Amino acid sequence: MSGVEGGDLPASFTESVAALQARGRFGIRLGLGRTRALLAALGHPEQGIRGALIGGTNGKGSVVALVGACLVAEGYRAGETPKPHLVSYRERIRIAGHPITAADFTRLVRAGLPVANEVARRHGPPTEFELLTALAFRHFAGVGVDLALVEVGLGGRLDATHAWDGGVAAITNVDLDHTEYLGPTVEAIAREKAAIIMPGDVAITGATGPALGPIRRRARRAGVTLVEVSPARVLAADRHGLFVELPGLGAVRVGLLGRHQAANVAVADAVLDALGAAGIAHVGPEARRTGYAAARWPGRLELLDLPAAGPRGADAEVLLDGAHNPAGARSLAAALDELRPELRGFAGGTVSGGTVAPASAPVTLVIGMMADKDVDGLIAALGTSRALAGARVIATAVPGARALAPEALAARWHGAHPDADIRVAPDPAAAVDRAVATAEGPVVVAGSLYLVGAARARLVDDPELRDPGDAGSA
Repeated sequence: MSGVEGGDLPASFTESVAALQARGRFGIRLGLGRTRALLAALGHPEQGIRGALIGGTNGKGSVVALVGACLVAEGYRAGETPKPHLVSYRERIRIAGHPITAADFTRLVRAGLPVANEVARRHGPPTEFELLTALAFRHFAGVGVDLALVEVGLGGRLDATHAWDGGVAAITNVDLDHTEYLGPTVEAIAREKAAIIMPGDVAITGATGPALGPIRRRARRAGVTLVEVSPARVLAADRHGLFVELPGLGAVRVGLLGRHQAANVAVADAVLDALGAAGIAHVGPEARRTGYAAARWPGRLELLDLPAAGPRGADAEVLLDGAHNPAGARSLAAALDELRPELRGFAGGTVSGGTVAPASAPVTLVIGMMADKDVDGLIAALGTSRALAGARVIATAVPGARALAPEALAARWHGAHPDADIRVAPDPAAAVDRAVATAEGPVVVAGSLYLVGAARARLVDDPELRDPGDAGSA
């Protein structure tokens, strides 16, 4: 494919992804003007769509997954925009939990690139995320979704998704992240995120502490009643998820791991209430029970059982988690400690083929990070996990130009944990292969969703995510 600037359009799915990702060279440029111009040039597909705009520091994707699963159980077709993708770029536009087809994606990009060039003449070149956001709404309108669940990208006030107001606004929580764009304090970041609350919305938040003040003030200025939710009470937790208590439902199984999901399911349940109050979608108790139990969020505390992958022909367990900031790392550390008795390498005993795993076998941690993240804060947060004490650490590279060199990451880890057994494997596929092949205990892959995506593509063959040109694809 020659460049779009030269007038040529992509002829295949692979070329379409390359053309869209090429717009990443324009970087992150906050502002709504370009997205609004794109939507206008596309005929304002967003205007006929209602739904929920979901922001926050952590947990946005989990809330989308939980709400989306309940909507599917009730028979709704919701458009979803999870981010980033793990394996296929098509994951970023989903209908009722299924990724857009390669053919539809290619048609969207072919239609959108000339529009982006026209918009660029007056507003400057749209970024990759801005164009993707506009094209997602075009697809939702084209296939006739019942509603949309849209995940905010960065902040809220100037994020491209804020060009749309679906009638429900939710903010999961607020912590320090992207401080170079959103501000140096939790209060400043909360002000940016709270801006998604618009007059006429039904608004929900699970935020606490200093973040709550700015969110409350925004709701008051917008004339909106703010529903503040607390984490659901956890009744039990195991390797398959949680049992929590929810108002009007009682004990409910949640198919996502980690006690922090008690906060996310409380927000999700409030979002479903809000969708009903706004007349957008009505989801009853049985569909909620079914949806919460069925919810899956790949790469976020996702426990994989890999048969005969470890040493001595034993089963291997791999925990994937895209913890990329200290708050996410604290959740991972707590979840790993709670899962510890249920993981084979920790519990000891007989595994496949009659092999006996040693009790308290060390964790193997494969970690890779972006250079612009709070590396030391994440390392400190992971260091609070008892389960990670004595872990064997493999530092690797994250795909992308912003990646922290694995040698630098290893040095930072060694600075915090001088006695750690840490090694460097620059190629992420080789790092994952080495970890799985040699681990005596569980393997944890964390630090960046881009690394988790590379690991998941290596370990899981999901037919729905095979792109044209992939090995084994049709």
